Amino acid sequence: QVQLVESGGGLVQAGGSLRLSCTASGRTFNIYSMAWFRQAPGKEREFVATIRWSSGTLYYADSVKGRFTISGNNAKNTVYLQMNSLKPEDAAVYSCAARTVYKTTWYRENDYNYWGQGTQVTVSS
Repeated sequence: QVQLVESGGGLVQAGGSLRLSCTASGRTFNIYSMAWFRQAPGKEREFVATIRWSSGTLYYADSVKGRFTISGNNAKNTVYLQMNSLKPEDAAVYSCAARTVYKTTWYRENDYNYWGQGTQVTVSS
């Protein structure tokens, strides 16, 4: 089992920045990649970004490219999401996810088998 705990959410003005963190514990040696998803009220959960531990490969949703940066510290089992130039439409509950098996896709909820509780990000206009 893998446990994920997020931190770093909060309230920020449009144009501001926030940094989210997610730390994994448990059987972390099995983790293949980690990702961030988000869910705004009344909307489906959507992929934000992912990092593959072995290769460092990164993927981003088009909506956040150039503004968000995912990074990780494999030794600390921690993944970060640096969010810059935040917009009101970025407001959501951001959840960390991890997967322990390889799949050809990385942007679907069911690509990941472990999830954190989520952290709220609110962006005021």
